[in-house]
Amino acid sequence: MWNGLVDGDPSSQILTAWIAKEELRALLATRRTGGHRHEVSRGLHRFNVWCADSRLPELERLAGTIEAWWPEVLGFLQTGITNAGTESMNRTVKTAARTAYGFRNLDNQRRRVRFARARGHRRATAC
Repeated sequence: MWNGLVDGDPSSQILTAWIAKEELRALLATRRTGGHRHEVSRGLHRFNVWCADSRLPELERLAGTIEAWWPEVLGFLQTGITNAGTESMNRTVKTAARTAYGFRNLDNQRRRVRFARARGHRRATAC
């Protein structure tokens, strides 16, 4: 993988971004080992230093985003609790609303959302 990235990217921007991604993955993987404070701090420091030293605007923006969301990320690392279920529900509702093509009847819109949310939970019936 490294040789392909080095050969195909003379500016090393792709390789630099890939390493930043791996540093972020290593930081998030501290959850599997219990999310101990010193491991998390070390991972965050390594990630921030790499992004700052890269001088790539995209990585600097990514580091800023991680910094802005750090309390939530730290909460996940310490507890393992996420809001993935809520985000899934919101995505499903928005998708159902987009595909409704402007239902004028609010009851029909609600039924469509409920139907979309229940798709994975319904049993197949024999005909």
